[in-house]
Amino acid sequence: MRHQSRQENLIYLVVWGLLFATPLLSLYVRTVGDETVAFNWNEVFFVWKKFAIFLLLFLVHNFLLAPLLIYQHKRGVYLSVIAVVLALFAVYQCSDRPEEKMPMEPRPPLMERTEHHQPPFSEPPMRIDERPPHFSEPPRHEMHRDTPPPFVGERNILAIVLLLLMFGANLGVKAYFRSRDDRKKLAELEKQNLEQQLEYLRYQINPHFFMNTLNNIHALVDIDPAKAQETIVELSKMMRFVLYEGDKQMVPLSREFDFIRTYIKLMQLRYTDKVKITVDLPDNVSDKNIPPLLFISFIENAFKHGVSYQHESFIEVKVNVEDNRLHFLCRNSKAEIPNQEKGGVGLANVRKRLRLLYENHYTLSIHDDADRYSVELNIPLS
Repeated sequence: MRHQSRQENLIYLVVWGLLFATPLLSLYVRTVGDETVAFNWNEVFFVWKKFAIFLLLFLVHNFLLAPLLIYQHKRGVYLSVIAVVLALFAVYQCSDRPEEKMPMEPRPPLMERTEHHQPPFSEPPMRIDERPPHFSEPPRHEMHRDTPPPFVGERNILAIVLLLLMFGANLGVKAYFRSRDDRKKLAELEKQNLEQQLEYLRYQINPHFFMNTLNNIHALVDIDPAKAQETIVELSKMMRFVLYEGDKQMVPLSREFDFIRTYIKLMQLRYTDKVKITVDLPDNVSDKNIPPLLFISFIENAFKHGVSYQHESFIEVKVNVEDNRLHFLCRNSKAEIPNQEKGGVGLANVRKRLRLLYENHYTLSIHDDADRYSVELNIPLS
């Protein structure tokens, strides 16, 4: 037997409490309204006795029979047991009939009644030979027929119907609370699944990001050792953010912006002045939160596919915060020879992460033109 919730038990307690209080209140109202009516406890006990039978059957149904259908899905067993219970209840109701009244004494013959009980100033009784020809006294067995009451009366049928309604109401309440519990469990499972998927996506992002960063440091070691050392310092800042903030569900938006600035600064050490990099991030956003490492994939793709070493190119990163919503824009030029580097999480996983985080409350627009590539993202802020 499964444990019932407090709300379910409270519903049953209130309903049965009101039912047992009804005869008391009814008798009290009648005694107050009519002084000739006395408060008779026997009348209350009589009603309570009838209610007690229904209460006993309700307890049996609630704790033994209803779980067979609601929780164990044994429909055949439940219907069979219910049929037996209804049959036994019908037998009990029909055998518990009120005592029949004694038959009335047979009335005296018409002649005797008229002779001994003739009212004053009345006409003398009509003699038999003076009765009209069409007059005939009904047979004695038709006048005093003693027919036994039927085995099943309206009272018994009404009691069985009430019992069925009580069982149905009990099933309805149990089905509602079962459905509510199932919804809670499903929501909890979906939440756990969401957290696991997001954790998996974060673990994909972090190694990919550090792989690109280490490639940058490797390239700078031969070109400019001093810049390589500066890059290592910047990398340590980013690693600190990833290690201590990357596994959280939400981080301050200001910390996320600091991470983006550090990453772009590190990437700028690798390129010449032919690459124009513009960064516009708001400063006063200390009270806003955002999932960590949400924009880094877009910025990585901009550096990977939008930078040309032979021609002038550009990368533009801009964020605007207004009315508890964030608008992210990343626009870059397209290299004549696309980068064929393999690996990475790609936009597919980014889309999946956004869908898990924001469902239908975000918009992502990607425009792939002939000479430029742009990404626009609009999300709510918490």
